[in-house]
Amino acid sequence: MPRTALRRLGRRRVFDGRILSLDVDRVRLPNGRVAEMELVRHRGSVVLIPEPGPGRVILVRQFRYVIGRWIWELPAGSLEEGEAPGRAARRECAEEVGLAPGRIERLGTLYPTPGFCSERMIFYRCSDLRVPRRPAPRDPDEELEPRAFPVAEIRRMVARGEIVDMKTVVGLHLMSARPSTRDGRRR
Repeated sequence: MPRTALRRLGRRRVFDGRILSLDVDRVRLPNGRVAEMELVRHRGSVVLIPEPGPGRVILVRQFRYVIGRWIWELPAGSLEEGEAPGRAARRECAEEVGLAPGRIERLGTLYPTPGFCSERMIFYRCSDLRVPRRPAPRDPDEELEPRAFPVAEIRRMVARGEIVDMKTVVGLHLMSARPSTRDGRRR
């Protein structure tokens, strides 16, 4: 049976940062009760699946401070204010992998934590990779090691628990669910 939507009664900004903000909304629930909802606001991000050749994907190794360890993951980055996602995918590929994609294909959009965060992740297959005329600058807080892996090896890394990043597991699935051919058309 359909329920009525929540009704916002008020909003208080608790934190405003470089990549996210935190709001606390006071809402009336469908059952009539009043509650506070914590919301992380995020502009969104792009997740890249760079394919340097058939059956190979580039991952980046980087230190993730929040979990206190180095991990292998698909390259990704936040959208800049007003930036189109396709443009962000091209920019992030050049910045994080050091290669410019001749072709990008949108594979899907997912919300990683919709219970409290507005971030939407847009997944792109990046192919026809080439060295750009000028190297793109990396973000000052990133230390990345890009490396191409056979997709079969990435699957084994996931099975062994060596890849712990959810967007990487999801991206691998999306890539497999939508294989492409050399001429760029899906099979």
